[in-house]
Amino acid sequence: MSQNFAELINATTNARQRLKLLAVSHFLEGKSRTDIATFLKVSRRSVNIWIKAYLHSGLTGLEVKPRSGRPHRLTPEQLANIKQYVID
Repeated sequence: MSQNFAELINATTNARQRLKLLAVSHFLEGKSRTDIATFLKVSRRSVNIWIKAYLHSGLTGLEVKPRSGRPHRLTPEQLANIKQYVID
């Protein structure tokens, strides 16, 4: 478990992934799950789930899974046009 979490955390752009990595990093430093939850302002249950996933599957257990939800109303072409408009 000598992975360099600081580099992983800095390289991650996904906020959910970053929270999970921070939680595991604090856990490996010896902090309690309650302290981690308070520090990250998330529920203790979430911290428990993330740490359990890490202990069971390693870093692959912390990967963000696709989330279901309402599909976009815009077509991919319309989204690309909006993106280009914002960039310009």
